Amino acid sequence: ATAKLYDEAALELDRAASHCEVAAQHFRDGVVPRGAAHAWAARGHVLEAQERLDEQAREHAGRSRPET
Repeated sequence: ATAKLYDEAALELDRAASHCEVAAQHFRDGVVPRGAAHAWAARGHVLEAQERLDEQAREHAGRSRPET
């Protein structure tokens, strides 16, 4: 289950990177609306990855006990 979570987060980040590359090219070409659309798509994929990583962090927070 943990490996799957990290695989999913990595996939979302890969998708975000691809959208960033496309957005950059559109902005270089002056095609601002398409660039903005891909920029927002990239952000969405980052948020999806963050949710998966947050899930893992919450799981660890629930199990971890501070040592005294």
